[in-house]
Amino acid sequence: MRALLSVTDKSGIVDFAGALVERGFEILSTGGTAKALREAGLPVTDVSNVTGFPEMLDGRVKTLHPMVHGGLLGVVANPEHVSAMQNAGIEPISIVAVNLYRFEETVSKPHDLNQAIESIDIGGPAMIRASAKNHASVAVVTDPADYALVLTAINQGSLPELRPKLAAKAFRLTAYYDSLISRYLFSASGQDELESDLFALGLRRVQAFRYGENPHQQGALYLDGLAQPGLPQAKQLWGKELSYNNINDSVGAWELVGDLPPLGCSIIKHGNPCGAATSGSFGQSYSLARASDPISAFGGIAAFNGVVDVDAAEAMTEKGNFLEVVLATRFTDEAVEIFKSRSGWGQDVRLLEVVLPERRSFLSVKAIRGGAIIQQSDEDPGNEWRVVTSIVPTPEQMTALRLQWAIVQHVKSNAIVVGNATQLLGVGAGQMNRVQSVRLALDQAGDASTGAVLASDAFFPFPDSVETAAAAGIAAIVQPGGSKKDEAVIARANELGVAMCFTGTRHFNH
Repeated sequence: MRALLSVTDKSGIVDFAGALVERGFEILSTGGTAKALREAGLPVTDVSNVTGFPEMLDGRVKTLHPMVHGGLLGVVANPEHVSAMQNAGIEPISIVAVNLYRFEETVSKPHDLNQAIESIDIGGPAMIRASAKNHASVAVVTDPADYALVLTAINQGSLPELRPKLAAKAFRLTAYYDSLISRYLFSASGQDELESDLFALGLRRVQAFRYGENPHQQGALYLDGLAQPGLPQAKQLWGKELSYNNINDSVGAWELVGDLPPLGCSIIKHGNPCGAATSGSFGQSYSLARASDPISAFGGIAAFNGVVDVDAAEAMTEKGNFLEVVLATRFTDEAVEIFKSRSGWGQDVRLLEVVLPERRSFLSVKAIRGGAIIQQSDEDPGNEWRVVTSIVPTPEQMTALRLQWAIVQHVKSNAIVVGNATQLLGVGAGQMNRVQSVRLALDQAGDASTGAVLASDAFFPFPDSVETAAAAGIAAIVQPGGSKKDEAVIARANELGVAMCFTGTRHFNH
C-alpha cells in the first residue's frame, strides 16, 4: 500500500505519516515534506525515484507524471486498469495527503504579480482532483484536521465509506482556491468580473452559528479571502459568540458609521438605524444617538468610527442601557474593564475591533432560488449637489442635510430620515409608499421636526411628501431628483418656504 504526502501546511504530517508506516504503508513524498519526514526518522521514497525524473523548472514539475497520476486514477476494481498499470509498472496509491501553496496568504500581503503567479499551485490541485475523482480507490486528505479521522477509518475498516466525503471536501477546496486566483487575475488585468458569463466566489467558513435568522434555520459566517477587511476579519475582545442576527445588524451599524463625520456613533436595530449622531466626544455622540429612539436602542448594536474610551463606555453602561454588540476601531483597556464590570453586561455584550470600511466598491451577492443576483455595492459617487429652490439652505442646514443624506442610504427603502446637524431624529423605513415613510419619520421626531431637515433615498413622485414635511416644520430637504414631477415638487417647496437640494444619486436599499 502506498500513501503520497506532499503538503504546504505540515501541521500533524509527521504523526500521520508515522501512523501510516505502522499500518504498513510505503510513504511517497516530495521536497520539504520528504525532508521533514526524514528528519523525524521515517522511511520515505522520493517521488522522483518513482517517476525517474528529478524535480525541474524550479519545482513546477515534480508530480505531473503518469507514474504518479496513473497510481491516482487507476481503478483497482477494474481489471483493464489493473492490467494497464501492471504493464507500465505503476503501483496504485491508496491515500493522498495534499494541501496547496499559500496563494491567499501571498496576495493578502505586499507582493508583486510574479510572486502571486509563483504562489499558484498546479501539481497539488491536479493530484487532489485526480484522487477525488477516483475516490472509489483513493482517500484524498486536504485538511490536517482529518488525519485522525482517516486513521480511525483505517482501523475500523470504514475507509470506503469515508472516501466520498473526503472527495467532496477536496473538490470544494480546489474550487475555492481557483476562485481566488480567477478573481485576483481579473482584478490584476483590469477586467470587470460582472462582464464574464461565469462568476466564481470562494468563501471560507470562520464560524458556525447555533442557528440562522430564526431557530429553525442553519447559518454560518464565511470569509472572503480577497475582500476588504470587514466583520469576518473583526477581533472580538469580549462577550458571547456572535449570532447571525448580531452580525447582520453589526454590518449595518459599521457601514453607516463609516459614512459619518469624525466622532460619529450609529445604533442599529433589526437592520435599520434607530440612532446616529456626531458630537464633541464619543460619549456625547452615543447619548445623542440613543436619544433618537431610546426604546429601539435598547438591545441594539452601537458602532463608533474611532477609539472607544472611558467616557464612551460610561455613557453606554449607564442604568437602563443595554447593547448586544459594540464596534469600534479600538477599545482602551479601561473601557473594556468598564463593560466587563457592569452588572448584566459582562456576560452578554460583545466588543469588536474592526477596520473602518475603505469605501471602495465590492460585489454584493444575494442568493435567490435558482441562482443569485449580483451588483456593485452602493457607494455614493459624490455628485455635485444642486440647490433647486429659490430658497437656499443656510450653512447649518447644509451640514444637517449632508449628515442626514449619509444616514438615509443605510435605511431600508422607501427611506426617509429627519434630523439636524448633529443627530438623527426620526426614521421612516421600508414602507410601500414614500409619503407614509415621511409621516413615520416626522411622527418619531415630534416637535423636533420644526427647523429640522429631511432626506429621502429616492425622488418624490408627487408634491404630497413636501406638503407633509412643511406642515411639520421641516426647513430643508435633500433628495436625488429625477421624477417627472420634479418641477411641480420644486414649485411646491418654493411656495411652502422649504429649501431643497438634488444629489443626482438614488440609494435604494431593499
